[in-house]
Amino acid sequence: MKIICSKSNLVKGVSIVSKAVPSKTTMPILECILIDATADIIKLTANDMELGIQTEIEGEITERGMIAIDARIFSEIVRKLPDSDIVIETDANLQTVITCEKAKFDLSGKPGEEFSYLPIIEKEESIEISQFTLKEVIRQTIFSIADTESNKLMTGELFEIKDNILRVVSLDGHRISIRKIELKNEVADKKLVVPGKTLTEVSKILSGEAESMVNISYTNNHIVFEFDNTIVVSRLIEGEYFKIDQMLSSDYETKVRINKKELLNCIDRATLLVKEGDKKPIIINIGDEIMELKIKSQIGSMNEEIMIEKEGKDLLIGFNPKFLIDALRVIDDEEATLYLMNAKAPCFIKDDAESYIYLILPVNFNAA
Repeated sequence: MKIICSKSNLVKGVSIVSKAVPSKTTMPILECILIDATADIIKLTANDMELGIQTEIEGEITERGMIAIDARIFSEIVRKLPDSDIVIETDANLQTVITCEKAKFDLSGKPGEEFSYLPIIEKEESIEISQFTLKEVIRQTIFSIADTESNKLMTGELFEIKDNILRVVSLDGHRISIRKIELKNEVADKKLVVPGKTLTEVSKILSGEAESMVNISYTNNHIVFEFDNTIVVSRLIEGEYFKIDQMLSSDYETKVRINKKELLNCIDRATLLVKEGDKKPIIINIGDEIMELKIKSQIGSMNEEIMIEKEGKDLLIGFNPKFLIDALRVIDDEEATLYLMNAKAPCFIKDDAESYIYLILPVNFNAA
């Protein structure tokens, strides 16, 4: 095999597929990136058996072939080569020579045939949304997944298609994030649980352009994202997702309309007094036109007032400040609406279009 491509193309391709290289594996071949130049296009692939990524890069194929090269070393070499054309050449003994200007590296490769190719997915159904929308959906929900493996379903996000609405849901036992999107084409109802790791990596690769589309196809076991000459294939998480509709009450006794930025900045300031790992709640006292926020820790205390529009009852309630900050950061509207029942019931935060809903459980606090 012999290929020639620009450093910028190769670096971009390698950085995309590297996201699917496992950090630990008992199969050395999975620690490699596959360079496949057997056809008329150069393809790079990485696969950890749960998540696989393949991308095409522009370049010249002088001699067809394929090779698997250690991903970590290859990535480092490519990144540190001069900004010029890179030549990658292999011989019959899988020795790989990488040259760029006066730099020359000699590496041992592995047979490309031994590499675990991406599974061929028989696409049952597919939907299409813009890269911008998918990136936004992930940004607005990914922080609510659990980082513990004790409940596998909580480490993923529910993709539920019903009546041509895609609803994406994440939860960790303390909060729920929900984002709804109207689909343009008619598609059958479906529920999938997509690993959070997959969505995080997809989000990093997406350009986020409103004009560029992502085709999302799926079976009962896999989901495939196709965009910008890149294919991401992921296993789905098995199991029945939580019945979240039972948790979404529309009842409230207090409704608060508030400037989102003011509230976010106020809570952000309050957390200056909370050490990492210290679970001090922020106490919110909702009155007629004023919301008072208080926090008290070993370092000191703070209170601040914000003007609000209120309907319903006054209320004193406590929350984990980080959970409030996470939600407020991803709401793009100038104002947010809070719906509350009592000091022990969940609070709902919604954007103006109600396309984004965030549920947060209150925490016990000592009002004194």
